[in-house]
Amino acid sequence: TGFTIITLASSNSLVFWALCGRYVLGHEAMRRMGTANVLIAGMRGLGVEIAKNVILSGVKSVTVQDEGLAEWMDFSSQFFLLASHLGQNRALSSLSQLSALNPHVHVSAHTGPLKETLLQQFQVVVLTDSSLDDQQRFGTFCHSNGIKLIVADTKGLCGQLFCDFGEEFEVLDTDGETPASAMIDDITKADPGVVTCIEQRHGFVDGSTVSLSEVCGMTKLNSYGPVDIKVLGPDSFSICDTSSFSEYKKGGVATEVKKSKILQFKPLDEALVDPELLVMTDYGKMTKHQTLHLAFQALHGFVKRVGRLPKPRSQSDAELLVAMVTELNKVSHLDQLDEDVVQSLSFTACGDLAPVNAFIGGLAAQEVMKACTGKFTPLQQWLYFDALECLPEGNGGEGEELTESTCSPRGSRYDGQTAVFGSGFQERLGEQKYFLVGAGAIGCELLKNFALIGLGAGEGGHITVTDMDSIERSNLNRQFLFRSQDIGVREKQKSEVAAQAVRVMNPNMNITAHQNRLDPDSEQVYGHTFFMGLDGVAAALDNVEARVYLDGRCVQHQRPMLEGGTLGSKGHTLVVVPHLTESYGPAKTGSQNAIPLCTLKNFPHRIEHTLQWARDQFEGLYKQAAEHVNLYFRDAAGFLERTLGRGEAEALEVLECVWGGVGRQRPQGWEDCVGWARRQWETLYNNNIAQLLHCFPSDQLTSSGLPFWSGAKRCPHPLTFDPSNTTHMDYVVAAANLYGQIYGIVGTRDSSAIRSILETVHIPAFTPKSTIKIHLTDKEMEEERESGHLDTGRLEELQKKLSSPPVNSAALQMHPIDFEKDDDNNFHIDYIVAASNLRAENYDIPTADRHKSKLIAGRIIPAIATTTAAVAGLMCVELYKLVQGHRKISSYRSSYINLAVQYCVLSEPLGPQRFTVSDRIEQKQRKEQRKVCSKKRELSGPHLQFASDVMPGLLEQEWALAN
Repeated sequence: TGFTIITLASSNSLVFWALCGRYVLGHEAMRRMGTANVLIAGMRGLGVEIAKNVILSGVKSVTVQDEGLAEWMDFSSQFFLLASHLGQNRALSSLSQLSALNPHVHVSAHTGPLKETLLQQFQVVVLTDSSLDDQQRFGTFCHSNGIKLIVADTKGLCGQLFCDFGEEFEVLDTDGETPASAMIDDITKADPGVVTCIEQRHGFVDGSTVSLSEVCGMTKLNSYGPVDIKVLGPDSFSICDTSSFSEYKKGGVATEVKKSKILQFKPLDEALVDPELLVMTDYGKMTKHQTLHLAFQALHGFVKRVGRLPKPRSQSDAELLVAMVTELNKVSHLDQLDEDVVQSLSFTACGDLAPVNAFIGGLAAQEVMKACTGKFTPLQQWLYFDALECLPEGNGGEGEELTESTCSPRGSRYDGQTAVFGSGFQERLGEQKYFLVGAGAIGCELLKNFALIGLGAGEGGHITVTDMDSIERSNLNRQFLFRSQDIGVREKQKSEVAAQAVRVMNPNMNITAHQNRLDPDSEQVYGHTFFMGLDGVAAALDNVEARVYLDGRCVQHQRPMLEGGTLGSKGHTLVVVPHLTESYGPAKTGSQNAIPLCTLKNFPHRIEHTLQWARDQFEGLYKQAAEHVNLYFRDAAGFLERTLGRGEAEALEVLECVWGGVGRQRPQGWEDCVGWARRQWETLYNNNIAQLLHCFPSDQLTSSGLPFWSGAKRCPHPLTFDPSNTTHMDYVVAAANLYGQIYGIVGTRDSSAIRSILETVHIPAFTPKSTIKIHLTDKEMEEERESGHLDTGRLEELQKKLSSPPVNSAALQMHPIDFEKDDDNNFHIDYIVAASNLRAENYDIPTADRHKSKLIAGRIIPAIATTTAAVAGLMCVELYKLVQGHRKISSYRSSYINLAVQYCVLSEPLGPQRFTVSDRIEQKQRKEQRKVCSKKRELSGPHLQFASDVMPGLLEQEWALAN
């Protein structure tokens, strides 16, 4: 039949792999993915890149098809081919490695030709390395048979992508963003009624549909159903006719209702002649990409006529291709035909570059996921990409002239790259010394690209990679260099495993793996001598602070830096060139996104608040308390001295905590742990709420005569413990087990046994106190701490009690717990979900399921293979330019992509900020550009919020274009 199938058995649960994707795609989308069968034709570099990303995403099955045999030209981008595969079928050679990526996806290989009978077995078909005749033939068949078609192609430094999802394709969620919501401050009785929100920016746009809930007074709105709105201002919008409704009293939440959308696609042969279907990626290259649309068609004609692609740097071949494009333009009537682009395409079309394949492959795989799920907006319908600015700014750069001879194949794994840049450039790549910081999702993709392009793989070249993390199960769906057997192996951390994997891809790689954190403490390792010995640095980090530190080190030592980041379907890249481009820059304070302490403690109004509160409870009860006790046992006198030096307020909190771990409250057995958990429940969900209501009754008025409990202040109510309530018991079970763990006491999940213990637990009566003051703002809280109004007698008592540690302190050592989100059996997420949802119940906040709670409380930054592949590809495109030694800022690109809506913007970076240092040195200040930069903090919207939070160093032109 021409099929070979490999299915790998695995003890890992399918649930794990599904959860990885749900963080980005959601439950329904992952369910649809699990029923999709995908065919990917062509197993050169682009095809295997798409296959890798699709398999990691978790579809039902993937079939890879290729009739061709592996040759040296493939090795420049086909990362699953080994030297032993030369002369063997590419699909079969790649099969075992592809199958190992995800044990829950059935992977098969087809070595026969493509036929309509084969295509009928799949919901999605991807064509790579295909002829235009095949594209049109199979395009017509797929369109008429309801099969989604994606065509992807790369030729040297240029790429092409096309989608046809049929006559009617339903998009269930256009952008994947969390529905916007806003708390209501007022609703008028009018036609139309006007809603004013508490937040300064409600986040809705004209035409949005919202549902209203929790409205008091004008209660008919709660059951009115979705209503279309008109935005009147940043904090107000109009709704339906409310003139006949009751008067608005208080409360209410407006929540965006997502709408599905029907899109129509043209078949490929019709789309070929429709210039309106061209989606731009670089607004400075509109003419180039319009020309490329004709040039790719002409290239197919060239191959059909001559029997091969144009030879590298062949002037006669280039002239023929230009003539063919000119002939096509007699029908297309482009106003401006860029013949230089056609010539450059001809000179480089034989090339096969890993970074370009990574970018186009990432985009194409995301389109496969859209076709399978209806999640996110698909490409309509053509997209072109070129990185021709990677070519030498002169003919050959540093002394080498690019000719047919210097670009000819040499029977090397780099032949596909030499065809574009010449043999001299390949030698320079091999001599590079680079420092990669981070071996996570982007780091793995970068290392793969480094191995394929031969970075540091020559004489004198070297790659140093550092990452202090070990491999976790949640890494496997996007960090493709790792496998299930690597999990939990302490001696094989991320950097080590990744380095070993890329040595298999390219045995010539010179690479050293470190496990050091990059910070001031590691400057004895990564000091002046180390940085001065580098040619450049690549940052694959997951936090702003580390990026800022690394950027500072690069600026200090005048070394270029490549930087990239992702957040779900969004990504960015930045290249920093000394004295030429703007650097990443200092960190922007994140305090604007911090939740006020008084909100967490007394006035939560969103589930995010209760989840953060639950995380804080976890850290305080099960980590910090145990750490304090152990520090006390280690050096009691020194610990007391340091603690008292922090101020009396903090000292009282810490010493109370320590006394709880060494005094009479210390549990002696499992029954004590259960009793502690039950009393903790009573304190948190009944007593504390009763005390709050004693201080501020439900009918409390402010000094202005307005209800105290209004707006963002939700009036809470105490809970009564019920052992038959699942959430109540979930809290006790998790809290008791965690409490036992820090004392070395073994617990149980046996709910019936725990209920029996609970029957014997005494719950002290509680009476609210009038002397307790509850702070309304963080400022009040801070002033109270600084005022010194606290129980100094209790502080002195604790100091005296703890002045002499127990003689058996070694036996009393505690076991602090580090929060771990990925182990579902350790009670961590169990505790967070129960603690948060009980708190939400106190305040009538809609609860969150385990999946959402884990995402928020685990502070998980959603990542998917498609985005990381695309970002790493763009970073390595900039790497080519750095190695070329480009000195024109117009040659470089910063980028922002959002694959959910196929939004890709590449733009020239800003230059470095300049200063006047004396009257004799006058630098022209770029005031207008700086104004654009200042606008960044004012932009709003989900994708721009991502820019502000995750990409503070990203430059500004793309945001001006986006708006």
